[in-house]
Amino acid sequence: MPDQATEEAKSLEGNGGDVSVRTSTPRINRFFEAVTKVEGSDLHIKADAIPRIRKGGKLMQTSSPAMKNSEIESMVKEMLDAEQWHDFAHRGSLDIAYAITPVDRFRVNIFRQRGMISLAARRINPKIPNFAQLNLPPVFEKIAEHEQGLVMLAGITGSGKSTTIAAMLEQVNERRSCHIVTIEDPIEYLYVDKKAYINQREVGLDVESFSDAIRYLMREDPDVILIGEMRDKNTFQAAVQAAETGHMVFSTIHASSAPGAITRLLELFPPDMHTNIRQAIATNMKAIIFQKLVPSIKSGLERVPVVEVMLTSPSVRKYILEGRENELGQVIRSERHAGMIDFNDMLAELVQSEFIASKEAYLASPNPDELRMRMKGIKTAT
Repeated sequence: MPDQATEEAKSLEGNGGDVSVRTSTPRINRFFEAVTKVEGSDLHIKADAIPRIRKGGKLMQTSSPAMKNSEIESMVKEMLDAEQWHDFAHRGSLDIAYAITPVDRFRVNIFRQRGMISLAARRINPKIPNFAQLNLPPVFEKIAEHEQGLVMLAGITGSGKSTTIAAMLEQVNERRSCHIVTIEDPIEYLYVDKKAYINQREVGLDVESFSDAIRYLMREDPDVILIGEMRDKNTFQAAVQAAETGHMVFSTIHASSAPGAITRLLELFPPDMHTNIRQAIATNMKAIIFQKLVPSIKSGLERVPVVEVMLTSPSVRKYILEGRENELGQVIRSERHAGMIDFNDMLAELVQSEFIASKEAYLASPNPDELRMRMKGIKTAT
């Protein structure tokens, strides 16, 4: 049964799904308007299936009927010029930027599957929440104040990393007269120049590849840099070089903990380079943050971020240089006074403040037994 929020999509196809007749306004706009109205993040359309909207991390059916492949093809052609359609027909996939208003923009991927056309569109959010709106602790404001070095956000896809980095960059935008350059795939938030001057480059639209964007980055005179993802050794080396020459670099990496991000970075390089990489991390890293979104029981709040924050204190640097990443969790717990945050500690606090249910806390915890002890007021020894 369709989610109630999808009632906004009921009028999407008042003619029973027939989109073969062109109108002055592309018919895809009605789907995009529905996504915007329900504050969804993504739209999915494929042949012989009911279109779906992603909201709060979950896909939900719209009330639009399933569409035939010929209908989707007609609708897609309304979005594209002749050259774009030719590229899609030749390659089988196409990325485009699409706007229904100056602020309501989508990054659209059109692709062929099983010989038919599908479409996935990501809404580019025009509203950038601040740390308080995201329910993030005050230490994030201090992390965003750094003017040189590296800040890494770790977590799985859909864990809110991009949103947290956007809040950090928006703080920079509001407080510093500087040049911010972002390399993203795709662009997820649109920034409006305030004190800062911002250029956003999207891979596939503004630049052919991530490596090309990295290659030209330092010629663009940035002060603050967002590299959407640490995906290979060249990307990390470019980030380190930028940090060492006085720039502030933000990026993300797929890892299951803050210390685990160090392991992931080392895996990008052969073993004989690990000593140098450890030195680069220990010297330039300002903070590594692991983040996970957990379902909330708070009224009006679907999910809440739970974070582990590791700041590069002298102890953290020492452990990194000595290859003792597996012991960094102990350092985080022992240096809470310096602003570091232990993941289980934050889970326990969110349960106590009635943001999340204890069941969800145990499911999210990397060590449920330890969390259970903390929930009873018993702290494990460090």
